[in-house]
Amino acid sequence: MGELESSVRDCDAAQSRRAITTFLIRAALGCGLLGFLLWLYGAQRIVQVLAHERLDLFFAAVALYVAGQIMSSYRWLLLARINGIEGPWREFLAYYFIGMATNLFVPGLIGGDAARATYLGLRHRRMADAIASVVADRGIGLVALFWMAAIAAVTVSSVRLPPSLILAVTIIGILVMLGFFLAPLLIGPARRFTGRIGKLIGPLIPYLERPTALLPAIILSLILQASLALCQYLLAVGMGLRLPLSAVLLVVPMANVAASLPLTLNGLGVREGTYLLLFGMAGVSHQDAVALGLLWFASTMVGGLTGIMPFVFTALPRPDDAPTETLAVS
Repeated sequence: MGELESSVRDCDAAQSRRAITTFLIRAALGCGLLGFLLWLYGAQRIVQVLAHERLDLFFAAVALYVAGQIMSSYRWLLLARINGIEGPWREFLAYYFIGMATNLFVPGLIGGDAARATYLGLRHRRMADAIASVVADRGIGLVALFWMAAIAAVTVSSVRLPPSLILAVTIIGILVMLGFFLAPLLIGPARRFTGRIGKLIGPLIPYLERPTALLPAIILSLILQASLALCQYLLAVGMGLRLPLSAVLLVVPMANVAASLPLTLNGLGVREGTYLLLFGMAGVSHQDAVALGLLWFASTMVGGLTGIMPFVFTALPRPDDAPTETLAVS
């Protein structure tokens, strides 16, 4: 027994070391990319651009961002119900904002996702189902992001993108749509897994069975993506940029697709580089494009501060706190 416990501890220690190493690599890569852009295009000039941002529009963008996160907490509630986890919206709202606050201290989406899954799982004694609801929430957000990027690439003409880029984004959007509606075909193979893998995949099956049940969450995600683009349009106006809203609706989803790749923390450096390329095609200077990316990063950080209160005053649930009806189900 002692050898087994020692082996488990060694495995946990190895996983912790890998997680820390990955974190440091992604942090270094993000800071390195950003530092290179600041050096290349002049940090002083970019700081001067940032200084011209209108505070009223900056905080309007922050308020709209927070409103979008409130809506996202309701999306998460809808997805959790598909998996049989019931609870009041205020519970999901508190846990969602705790996740936002966690991302301030543990940069990267994984930290916040792990936090809200832990709170919800402990509250209802259904950790696997809670994790599945968070995975589904993140997955639905990505599906909507790819769809919106594809739609914008095909319909928006205010920015002249290379035909090859439009084709690539469109093909990805179509493939994601096909994968979404063909997901029920994966149920049979998914049920064949046993052991630890089966326990991980099992709670995700309800989300594969009925794609149409996910459409309300998809619609909310599309609205969220549009609101995020509007946030950055406000920031651009505050900087004095004259950009059509359609250009921002095109660039922001495509930049978010690039930033969603697990290369750096919160897409730092990757988003600014994508802005540099795509907004440059809309006539935005290099300095303004990088400054806009930094402003958006700053506004999400300020918005994340709204999660401090629930983070401080919401106790981590104990298994004994689980609702009676939930215990009966589990």
